[in-house]
Amino acid sequence: MKIMVAGPVGVGKTSLIYALKKINSAARKTQAIAFIGDAIDTPGEYAQIPRFYSALMVTSLEAEVVLLLSDAADPAVTLPPNFAGMFARPIVGVVTKIDLPCADPAKAESRLRQAGVTAEVFPVSTLSGEGIDALYQFLKERRCDL
Repeated sequence: MKIMVAGPVGVGKTSLIYALKKINSAARKTQAIAFIGDAIDTPGEYAQIPRFYSALMVTSLEAEVVLLLSDAADPAVTLPPNFAGMFARPIVGVVTKIDLPCADPAKAESRLRQAGVTAEVFPVSTLSGEGIDALYQFLKERRCDL
């Protein structure tokens, strides 16, 4: 079962995929939709520019689960209300960068809830590894291939 990772520019989508897959490589800016094994990595612009929403919707049909990310260190609201409603797939929230000194994981989770995430939300750090195992286990229990 494939996962698709979506969220704004710089939220850590590629880094999260690498952490879940235990790939030891530096993440680079995703310029186009990319397939990393059974994970679908999407450019952040696709979540921030409405004219790209259709590309996200169509691509999500290739996945069984969509991981929607929010940056705990970014105070800005970067996803519109009920953004998650465009996906005909289960949505799991992921709060990234929880290890940064300015991080506010509760605020980032609140932004995910406003964006329409009703299921689980996992706080993670791809640098320290905190929360990665819990998210990995959750996905494995749902038969998501990583």
